[in-house]
Amino acid sequence: MSLTEMLAILGGLVLAGVIAHGAWTARKAGPRRAEPPVEGQRIEPGMTDAAEPAVQVVLDETMPAVSRQPRKASARIDALIDAITTITLDSPVSGEMALSHLPPSRRAGTKPFHIEGLNAESGEWELPVPGQRYGEFQAGVQMANRSGALNEIEYSEFVQKLQGFAEGLGAFVQFPDMLEVVAGARELDHFAGAHDAQLALVLRPRGASWTLGYVLQMAAKHGFVPGAIPGRLVMPADEEGAPPILILGFEAQAALAENPQQSSLRELTLSLDVPQTPAAVEPFAVWQEAARGLSRDFEAEICDDRGQVLNLHAFAAIGQELNGLYEALAARDVPAGSLAARRLFS
Repeated sequence: MSLTEMLAILGGLVLAGVIAHGAWTARKAGPRRAEPPVEGQRIEPGMTDAAEPAVQVVLDETMPAVSRQPRKASARIDALIDAITTITLDSPVSGEMALSHLPPSRRAGTKPFHIEGLNAESGEWELPVPGQRYGEFQAGVQMANRSGALNEIEYSEFVQKLQGFAEGLGAFVQFPDMLEVVAGARELDHFAGAHDAQLALVLRPRGASWTLGYVLQMAAKHGFVPGAIPGRLVMPADEEGAPPILILGFEAQAALAENPQQSSLRELTLSLDVPQTPAAVEPFAVWQEAARGLSRDFEAEICDDRGQVLNLHAFAAIGQELNGLYEALAARDVPAGSLAARRLFS
């Protein structure tokens, strides 16, 4: 049985709302509130749950060759993820000049792209900065993400923006063939679609609902901190700038309440973005353990999107399927949690 089929059978592993039923009669007692904090204890906000990832992997042999590999290592442009364009100059130009001609937006439709210069002194690819000189440029537009494959319209927008940049520098720009790029993008998108997995379950109170203050207080005991987006608490990764391991989501409107003790929450969603987290940290086990701990401390049921109570022992088979997914991603040179995977599955 495939991972997709397994997820479909268990049902509860997709972000979704839960329909309230008779169990809510116990909320007449009012929402559960946070205990007064111990002196000196506080919940620190400010942990972000988004990152601007970079990549450096090798072109997969099963993909059509759509561009040449950069001569020097690049932290942002990758021949597997990006269609790469070269921009050659008759003589080096200053970083100031390059910056003045950069397109205002480095996106083509839903696909980001980067423009890098080859530093004439260090010989390294880098984003143009003042005070440096560059003898060559390259640009890479991402060929696929969770919005789909790079299409002809997006590629044409990329070409138009790069032509304007090259003309401003008096440079010659060489683009890879659009048909090859689009074919490579579709193949990469097909692979990503077959190896993506986002797991989630819903926590619902057995009795009274919760206030936001209570949720923040209890979740903090399990390593969750406020995220950058209202309505999201995150379990941060050890690696600085990496995506969070887990996300505990709730109604965003409650997060904006002036008085956290006056809010009322009736469900929390605990989710794991599988390709974003390295297999070595055992995120699936962390997800299950967090669900058990939160369920116990919140006195909550673990449910699926239809409100049916789930038994976490049934998820053992999914764990085995995920092992196969991790192996497939690693074989493609985009192991889960790598910078390449973070870009591809974004």
